[in-house]
Amino acid sequence: MRLLTWNCNGALRKKFQWLKDFDADINVIQECENPKKTNNEAYKQWASNHLWIGDNKNKGLGIFAKYDVDLQPLVWSNIYKGHSVKYFLPILINGNQQLLAVWLHKNNSPNFGYIGQMWKYLQINKAEFQNPLVVGDFNSNVIWDQWDRWWNHSDVLREFGELHIESFYHKFFNERQGKESTLTLYLQRKLDKPYHIDYIFGPEHIANALKTFEIGNAEKWLEISDHMPLLSSW
Repeated sequence: MRLLTWNCNGALRKKFQWLKDFDADINVIQECENPKKTNNEAYKQWASNHLWIGDNKNKGLGIFAKYDVDLQPLVWSNIYKGHSVKYFLPILINGNQQLLAVWLHKNNSPNFGYIGQMWKYLQINKAEFQNPLVVGDFNSNVIWDQWDRWWNHSDVLREFGELHIESFYHKFFNERQGKESTLTLYLQRKLDKPYHIDYIFGPEHIANALKTFEIGNAEKWLEISDHMPLLSSW
């Protein structure tokens, strides 16, 4: 399996060809337009096997797979104590592997933006988790933990650990959270504003079987997005 995640920074219809060399079986893409509401025929054809969610037809969360990969949506709740969280797209791959695509959002929440959305989603749905892949743009890192909150990045990592889910990047390169040597976001596309905020998490048995883990080179990818693509294979 070859799995990729990338925040394309919009206009995926003009950029999807850049992903060709990765040859991913599944692409999890943030900030992409709804293929069903575009006039770009090439994009529609590339996205012939996809699932997509979003409040704006031009900027949502999509999963795009090769034609022979079966994508089945899962019905998990996105309501926590009367408030919706976003964006989360849970699916079943080929009838046997859960994948949760994420694009963590501020969601107009003064206290539970970004990683707080993930924490809430876990409280609602962790009973549904059966060794899932959790993949996407988290907009978060342990470097931004706040001591007086129980929904910090570290708290989400702890809950993932209890579910035997770990970061493939950190496993593959044997690096600590918050001490990443390779970055995934260059804020405002500036090389002097780098952060690691995109992740591929998954069950231990897959993490132990990883063959490769790649992050796109900034000199190339900054031409079209502020985020780098991440690819894992096993």
